[in-house]
Amino acid sequence: MLKKTVAEIKDRDVIEAVFLVKEKIVAMAKNGKPYLTLKLMDKTGEVDAKVWDNADQVGALFDRNDFLAVKGKASVYLGKMQLIVSELKRVPEESVALADFLPETDSDISAMVGELHALVASLTDPDLARLLRCFFEDPELMAQYRTAPAAKGMHHVYLGGLLEHSLAVAKLVDAMVPLYQGLNRDLLVTGALLHDIGKVREMTYLRCFDYSDEGKLLGHITIGVEMLQERIALLPGFPVELAMLLKHMILSHHGQYEYGSPKRPKTLEATILNYLDDLDSKINGIRTHIRKEPDNPSRWTSYHRLYDRYFFKEKPLSEQAGGERPTDSAPLESYAECLEPSELLPETVPAPAPPANEPARPAPERPRQDQRGGDQGRKAFSNNPFAVLKK
Repeated sequence: MLKKTVAEIKDRDVIEAVFLVKEKIVAMAKNGKPYLTLKLMDKTGEVDAKVWDNADQVGALFDRNDFLAVKGKASVYLGKMQLIVSELKRVPEESVALADFLPETDSDISAMVGELHALVASLTDPDLARLLRCFFEDPELMAQYRTAPAAKGMHHVYLGGLLEHSLAVAKLVDAMVPLYQGLNRDLLVTGALLHDIGKVREMTYLRCFDYSDEGKLLGHITIGVEMLQERIALLPGFPVELAMLLKHMILSHHGQYEYGSPKRPKTLEATILNYLDDLDSKINGIRTHIRKEPDNPSRWTSYHRLYDRYFFKEKPLSEQAGGERPTDSAPLESYAECLEPSELLPETVPAPAPPANEPARPAPERPRQDQRGGDQGRKAFSNNPFAVLKK
């Protein structure tokens, strides 16, 4: 038996390890026999698992968010690693370290907190400076802000993700403010640090990342505006118009109604915040998608359903032996196989039939608003606030 993390599991490994149960579903086989399909995780990743025998009795022993000691054999099925479970046992929470089961930012959280306080100290507008101090000098709120992920599934999906994302947007602000005259840098920095503040209450992240009841019913945008108003009420004399501009930035930072935005950006700063938030989210989402496939020999990633494309994984020349472009290390796909579904022309380039033992290529998924208050749909590449001008 090999005690391995998810990232270390290889085909045909016989393993014994403790995992957190992220998903648990009872399904029915073609022969009418029930089985369990699980998604198990630790801080290095996730792996699918199947329990074929005695599914009803085994399923009664544990639930979602429990810790399980699992014995089983790894195998690759339809291009994905999975475990065939032979034995499992529920493990008491007090016997495990939670930090071993939830992914965490690679950045130093204490250093990021220092960067946050330096940004607050750099503001010249006294009202915005005291507003941010009112938020970030609150120990309880700061503990949540530095720990929360930025989303459940699309970007910065790890502990510390919210802080990392908010700082990245603020840094993008400082990179572009010198390029355009007349921008309100203090307002933009404040909007960058507070635009997703509602996620500290929208998300749950003590076990698996999920949405709270408040998050599902209200969403982080509504929660964020409420939190902003609560803090402003504690600051006598805070300018009414400045409060309105900040609320508008939070309400409009998703850009379009179909992406869950209650308002579209109608100020220069709100428009900039929308684009910079979207830019950082997409960059992180693409990098995360590439990192999920360390053993994929192809220079292309698997198909990303939301972004409706594959991504090229060429390394910089400085990382390649001898500084030369590598030859292909895996057989090339046909031209048509490398196209996204939206690029295929049925009359001239029909989509090829999938090879034997390979699943059909998934159809593209239209962007949609996540009714639970999350980021689903909004992050598709068609996010252009000026694509359709309404009369």
